Amino acid sequence: MWSSGRRVLQDLFIQPAVRSFSLSPAQNTVVVERWWQVPLSKVGSPPRLHPRRHRIYKLVEDTKNSPQEKMELILTQTVPKLGGRGDTVLVKKSIGRNKLLPQGLAVYPSPENKKIFEEELRLLREGKPEERQQTRTGLLTVELLKRTTLRIQRVPSDEFQVTKEVVCRHFQKRLGIVVPTRTLTLPFESVKDLGDYWCEVTVNGLDTVRIPMSVVPYEDPSASYKRQLKAQRLQQEQATADLSEAAAEEEAAVKAVSGASVEAEAGKDSVSQVSEAADLAGVSAAEDETAASTETSQDTTAPPSDSPKKE
Repeated sequence: MWSSGRRVLQDLFIQPAVRSFSLSPAQNTVVVERWWQVPLSKVGSPPRLHPRRHRIYKLVEDTKNSPQEKMELILTQTVPKLGGRGDTVLVKKSIGRNKLLPQGLAVYPSPENKKIFEEELRLLREGKPEERQQTRTGLLTVELLKRTTLRIQRVPSDEFQVTKEVVCRHFQKRLGIVVPTRTLTLPFESVKDLGDYWCEVTVNGLDTVRIPMSVVPYEDPSASYKRQLKAQRLQQEQATADLSEAAAEEEAAVKAVSGASVEAEAGKDSVSQVSEAADLAGVSAAEDETAASTETSQDTTAPPSDSPKKE
């Protein structure tokens, strides 16, 4: 009784592991089966495998050589011979991965994208195209473009011109963003001069982003050009150091000349003060002599006194 109850509990709580296989096999998957069938075994006992016979397999399917299935995508723009915006199409994987997805002409049919395009189709039927919503990929692209600045190096050639094709090529080469020419707007047809400009990119026909664009001089990435730039930089630094030294020497000379002039003016002031003191001393001595002579003359010209002379 106890053993049967224990066996029931084990069957309830200890369940055998079940392996789930994907419905769509992975790439380069090989399906095989045993050449010799394994005989059935008793319940609860492991199968009895032959050490050599049951290790022989035969090929059932090789997905590497099987025909590839088509890819399902939702178009974001009108593509000739495929459909318009919002249409679900089946294309080859090579076309979808190499053309439609990189150029932003289509997106994966995720539940979010399906819901967005269904809502957009409903608004188009109701006559409200301005209320369309941007896809998630489109929103991420818009945010990336808002933080983007494009720099185009001016090639040292007389035939160089900045056109739509050149700008699209630089978007893909410098920033890794595929911008079709029909979604790009330039304020000019072509330009050659250096300077700052702008361009506008329209994402999925809904949002337009203005991107700063500048045409800069050409920079050769070779080692010889880098050495030349380094030598020019060292020459500029040496010239700046020489100018600073010359300015310092000139400033020191100006200070020395100003100090000498100040000392000369101080000597002149001292000499003038001494001469003034001497003049003052001579004037005071002359005044003293005049006063003394005046006193003596007064004594000699004084009248005789009335007192009788002593005999």
